[in-house]
Amino acid sequence: MALPTPVARQRDIVQLATRGHQVVLGTAGSGKTTMAILRAAYLSHPGLPGGGRTLLLTFSKPLVQYIKALAAPELLNVQVEHYHLFARGYLASRGKMAGGPILSSWERDNAIAEAVEAARQTVGPAPLFDRPRPFFAEELKWIAGHGVHSLADYQSVTRVGRAEARLETGARPLMWQVREAYLAGRLARGKLYDVDDLASAVAAEFQVDDTARLYKHIVIDEGQDLSPEMLRSLALAVPHDGSLTFFGDVAQQIYGHRMSWRSAGLRPQQVWPFEENYRNTAEIAALGLAISRMPYYSGAADMVAPRMPRAEGPKPTLVSFTSRENQLAFVTDQARRFAEAGSVAILTRTLEQMREVKRILPGNARSLKESTWRASSIYFGSLHSAKGMEFDVVILPFLSAAEMPDPAFIQNIGISDATANDGRLLYVGVTRARRALLLLHDGDVTSLLPAIPSLYTKLNR
Repeated sequence: MALPTPVARQRDIVQLATRGHQVVLGTAGSGKTTMAILRAAYLSHPGLPGGGRTLLLTFSKPLVQYIKALAAPELLNVQVEHYHLFARGYLASRGKMAGGPILSSWERDNAIAEAVEAARQTVGPAPLFDRPRPFFAEELKWIAGHGVHSLADYQSVTRVGRAEARLETGARPLMWQVREAYLAGRLARGKLYDVDDLASAVAAEFQVDDTARLYKHIVIDEGQDLSPEMLRSLALAVPHDGSLTFFGDVAQQIYGHRMSWRSAGLRPQQVWPFEENYRNTAEIAALGLAISRMPYYSGAADMVAPRMPRAEGPKPTLVSFTSRENQLAFVTDQARRFAEAGSVAILTRTLEQMREVKRILPGNARSLKESTWRASSIYFGSLHSAKGMEFDVVILPFLSAAEMPDPAFIQNIGISDATANDGRLLYVGVTRARRALLLLHDGDVTSLLPAIPSLYTKLNR
């Protein structure tokens, strides 16, 4: 793999000021990851006035490995990490990680169930307490991610999406009872944190930490997936004469949609939009643009409309199958065929679907979640794990109405938020493709795809 050479305007972004907050909002294929890598290398260069030790940070573990493999020569003086590794490392340096203080996922599930029951016993029956457990997990995650620390703040905050639609303001005191019971239960287990409120712990520690900061500069790639509280903690992690640079694409926001870097209090002198699409053909970009105009994107702030690329290619192919078996056989055949001339990725919505695909692929196929990135011709993984990556050909199977939006997600958070979440995932998958895109389904096709026949070449198998 080779790092693309930036064009003139990309170079201007890379060489932004070495002090303060910088925000760059791009569109899919605009070279954000390339710019983030080069920005980090620029800031860490020993000959740069104002340069210094630099952290290149993202949310996704697979993207960390991808970046390291893609740009190792450029990142000799740069530390590349995902957010939770950074958070755990900092808290450990402050003596806050002794004894394994982070609640595990299965302990968290049990603690949430106990907290709901404790709140029910305290205040009596209420419809809220009959919600499925993942509903409470998602709401606790939202509260932690936005740094909400009091019932008064929780009641006053404007909550777009699920909470306004499904959690009326009058029910928030009951939810707060659940939160308080959960925190008490977590503490009783000897745990100070879970993965969702590590950011609050990091931010609180930085506020009392008067020692020299480890990094002078922090560069964030795919920043739209970090919560406001994560971004606040990172802003506190750089010194006054350092910089924080945020690269993001709101259209790819899949961890808590409608959250904004503005919520974190970043104060850039200028926001730099980047509309060019260097990755996709015009035909693939047209589908991505149509997806971004679907109703489930309504209300998204800071969207950057892409300029259509000049490169041309085949339209995305939408293939309808009579059975799942035929669909899987087609995946295998097409993956082998396209791998002869380039890279192929098969991306799925759920881990169960990913395992189903893995069973039928050749042995040299590589998972996107391997601990060390290894070049291959065929990759497989979840749509989540493909953020920031690109491939010559992308195959998206299982795009039926019965499977996307994910039924389990609908049950947990409601149809509105499940549609918005999975619509953004679909956008991510579509825009990973450089040259060709195959969209597969059996049964009725998902309503998340735009119903514009001219966007596709349609086949029946």
